[in-house]
Amino acid sequence: MNVALNSSFTVAVVAFIGGIYMSLTAEQTRSESLPIIPKPVQQNRQAGAFLFTDKTPILYGGNLDSEAHLLAESIKQITQLSLPVCPLTETNLPQDMTRSIRLAIVEDYTLGSEGYHLKVSAATITITGNDAAGVYWGSQSLRQILMSGDASKLPACEIVDQPRFGWRGMLLDVGRHLFATNDIKQLLDWMALHKLNVLHWHLTDDQGWRIEIDKYPKLTEIGAWRTSSPPYGDRLGTDGTHYGGFYSQDEIRDLVQYAADRHITIVPEIDMPGHMVAAIAAYPEIGNDDIPDYSPEVSASWGTKSYILSPKEETFNWIDDVLAEVCELFPSTYIHIGGDEAPKDQWKESAFAQSVIQREGLQDEHELQSWFIRRVEGLLERRGRKLIGWDEIRDGGLSPGATVMAWQTWEAAVDSAREGHDVVMAPKSHSYFDYYQASPAFELAKGLEYETIGGYLPLAKVYDFDPVPSELMGTDLEHHILGCQGQIWTEYIKTWDKLEYMVFPRLSALAESAWSPPQQKDYADFLQRLRPMLANYKAARVTFYNPFEEFSQKTRWHASVETTLPRYIGSLPEFAFDGDWQTYFWADRSPEPGDHFTVTFKSAIRGASIKVFTGSSRFGSRQKIWGGEKDALQQGVLEASADGVDWHEIATFDNGTAVGKLPEGCKSIRIRPTDKQTSPRLVIHEIQIGDE
Repeated sequence: MNVALNSSFTVAVVAFIGGIYMSLTAEQTRSESLPIIPKPVQQNRQAGAFLFTDKTPILYGGNLDSEAHLLAESIKQITQLSLPVCPLTETNLPQDMTRSIRLAIVEDYTLGSEGYHLKVSAATITITGNDAAGVYWGSQSLRQILMSGDASKLPACEIVDQPRFGWRGMLLDVGRHLFATNDIKQLLDWMALHKLNVLHWHLTDDQGWRIEIDKYPKLTEIGAWRTSSPPYGDRLGTDGTHYGGFYSQDEIRDLVQYAADRHITIVPEIDMPGHMVAAIAAYPEIGNDDIPDYSPEVSASWGTKSYILSPKEETFNWIDDVLAEVCELFPSTYIHIGGDEAPKDQWKESAFAQSVIQREGLQDEHELQSWFIRRVEGLLERRGRKLIGWDEIRDGGLSPGATVMAWQTWEAAVDSAREGHDVVMAPKSHSYFDYYQASPAFELAKGLEYETIGGYLPLAKVYDFDPVPSELMGTDLEHHILGCQGQIWTEYIKTWDKLEYMVFPRLSALAESAWSPPQQKDYADFLQRLRPMLANYKAARVTFYNPFEEFSQKTRWHASVETTLPRYIGSLPEFAFDGDWQTYFWADRSPEPGDHFTVTFKSAIRGASIKVFTGSSRFGSRQKIWGGEKDALQQGVLEASADGVDWHEIATFDNGTAVGKLPEGCKSIRIRPTDKQTSPRLVIHEIQIGDE
């Protein structure tokens, strides 16, 4: 093991690190989990504690000045102690390095990129890593432990940790609603605490252009402003309030540096060729201005608009100019170009667009989009950048060097990996934080401002997210999955308080899916570690959803529901019979003989058909064929009773679904497993009676 420092100083530093470096055994890692999210790969508690005083120095070697000072700031916030920060050099190497916090970069291949080793004893705290990012992530683990206990002392422990994925991110949409830079910095701080390292910044959309481009001032003079927005509770309405704004280049540089100091990369998204009506309203000549009724204006409603960039050279020159300034502002390897939900109607109407299809020998408008994306990719490659886009960039053929961000289907991720392309997983089924996290009825009872775009994504489902599709797991293509991210789309998020409520604590669950080994994940253990994190949210005055809050849920026909199966927090048994396909009951263990799920009606039901759907579809779509899915009931029967005593079988479960007919006078129905299941959990998605 070598330390990235100089000459005889190296010997001294190796001595103090080597003296406390040890490997964790399997026996040691079985100790109680430390209050850290995401859960470390290896950890153990030890006897004793490190006591802080205002004379405790933070000593650092290598190029770790920023990491050392940020750690000192964090410790001061928690303990009120201002610790001295000192670089370790040959001229100021202390004779006694006990009672100190030490940071160093080492060469240790076992830690990998961004990995770290944190050791806390009564005498010293050391954090080492292969790189500065690893040392910083180690300091965030230290910070979490300190936040969750006695602020004057740190319990002795040892952690060896490294991330599963290199892309661990969050998307922030400011095209629909924008937020103050200080608020965005708060989000970056919480991301850093959770070891998330990418902020995907969605800067442009039909409803607003948010990035200052010096060469094209009308993008912010015109494109940044809309005449109104739909109010909560009236999706097709208007609030009549002029809305807009943008981020200056100085503000952007400041945020990029703030993020970089915390080892977070900001990846900008300039969405094209669709989602561009705000830009086209500012510069109509870049659109398909040869079609009838051409009158672009910044959209004052949600949803996809028909306007799309024209495939003419003037448009590509405009794109090149915009990307030149974007690349100057953002040093990220990747530039996101969107590519999603691009309507083709205007290309079909445009004589010029059709002439390009003929000239280039393209089959249709889908191939025109592929040709368009390839042109943009060439502009980025000339600047040494890589293109990433939503999975629709596959339409008409994927450009050679493109990376795919999969949001619609897992199949798009699998196919892209098989074709040799890298993929970032952002599936709406597991990572869209603009979805409800509790029953919509429960949320809306609090007020119209709790309205969301729809969907249902409880905390447990985010935690259950494994970014690697099962088809790729264990294959030589698994490395194409770069990681994952959560999405904060803001059509229905107008304030920062609402944004925090939608993000926290689902961000914590996502962080663990992105960092921790899947075989070590344990939801019950996560919830124990989440409790002190919620206390941290509260202390910081963060608005968050409390998953431990109990609430009641009405069922159809005021039926009562009983079950022997324990449930995930927030996943009520009543969800299986509430008439809402977005909610479901989720048991947190495998069903077995002796278990039951029983629904009792207030009054007897006349003969009617019944269907029971179990299992968790990847996309949660009612239209998806149910059965054979994860968490489905594999062996079981559906029974009916007139008195709750005598039961009669009316159907068996086949691929997770039971279909039968209720007898006359039926008062109760019961789902009963007949054998132990191989699936570790059970989802009962909906019980459907009659012609629903």
